[in-house]
Amino acid sequence: MKINPDKCVACGNCTYVCPMGAIYVDPVIKRATINRDECVECYACYNGLSVEHMNPSLVRFARKIFHLGRVRFDPEPDVCPTAAFEPDELQWPRVVRRAFSDPRATHESTGVQGRGTEEVKTNDVTYRVKPGEVGFTIEFGRPGVGVWLRDIQKMTCALAEAGVAFEKKNPFTLLMTDVTAGTLREDVLNEKVMSAIVEIKVGAERTEEIIQLVHRVEKEVDTVVTLGVGTRCDEHGDENVIAPILKRLGYKIERAKTNMGLGKITNPVEAKGTE
Repeated sequence: MKINPDKCVACGNCTYVCPMGAIYVDPVIKRATINRDECVECYACYNGLSVEHMNPSLVRFARKIFHLGRVRFDPEPDVCPTAAFEPDELQWPRVVRRAFSDPRATHESTGVQGRGTEEVKTNDVTYRVKPGEVGFTIEFGRPGVGVWLRDIQKMTCALAEAGVAFEKKNPFTLLMTDVTAGTLREDVLNEKVMSAIVEIKVGAERTEEIIQLVHRVEKEVDTVVTLGVGTRCDEHGDENVIAPILKRLGYKIERAKTNMGLGKITNPVEAKGTE
């Protein structure tokens, strides 16, 4: 994203919209400026602000006149009065930032919006997680924090060393040059995104091992790490394998989502094999 300096009137409204705090008003040039290192191309500024097309020169002149009279002239706080924001034509590898940060963008590698992953929460129709397995979604980053991909690699390398299976249809897996080692493409390591999800699955007997591994490695990562655990209930809607493990480790069990099996099976071959 970029701000056209010829249009910007330094009203500062955009500084409150940016979830990463990447926009500031430069006191020297008196224009809103984007810190490109911190910008994750989420388009919150472009999509979140209402737009007016006022003449920039007239707005600046009016503000100077009002300033002389010690009267403030500011537009509504949710408006860019001069339509100063202009999306960049993103190139690789910077385009990765938007793919993982803008929920409106369709991820090219998977064709799915919302950061490109359907996650284990759809396992009732995708059968990603089968009976006797547990699926983990390890989410890195949050608005206001974000995450560098080089930090996520610390976790994926540790997971790969433990011999886990990365979800093949997860967009983060597609960034790996070596899935067996958990290493990412060199050209994306210095990209920052709003958040990203690493998706793995293991046998249910390895649940505690993986939780302990994530807990150990997250201390080396400078961001927020959220761990989601997904498993299949029995025919009565109960789950008596993973829940006791989580309780013993001190976690309060909350069912974040219970799928009712009302979706259309997307891969009937795999589904038939689990009956």
